[in-house]
Amino acid sequence: QVQLVESGGGLVQSGGSLRLSCTASGSIDNIYAMGWYRQAPGNERKMVAGIATNGETHYSDPVKGRFTISRNNAKNTVTLQMNSLKPEDTAVYYCNAGDYLYYPNKYWGQGTQVTVSS
Repeated sequence: QVQLVESGGGLVQSGGSLRLSCTASGSIDNIYAMGWYRQAPGNERKMVAGIATNGETHYSDPVKGRFTISRNNAKNTVTLQMNSLKPEDTAVYYCNAGDYLYYPNKYWGQGTQVTVSS
């Protein structure tokens, strides 16, 4: 089993920045990819960004150029730096980890709320 704990959500004005962090613990030796998904009220959960152990990254189109994902393999952490935030970025953000860079994996964090006011 893998446990994922997120931190860093909050309330920010449009145009502002937030940084989310996620730390993995447990049976983490075989985790290939870590990433972030988000879910707004009434919407399905969608991928935001992902990063593999070799540094390969993947971003969804709405966040390209504004969000940056990074990973510290030694500390088993993944960070999402979010800049130029927009009200449409408001959602619960979930950390995700497992074998796949482009698809959701079976391990999820509890979620952290990000709210962007206009």
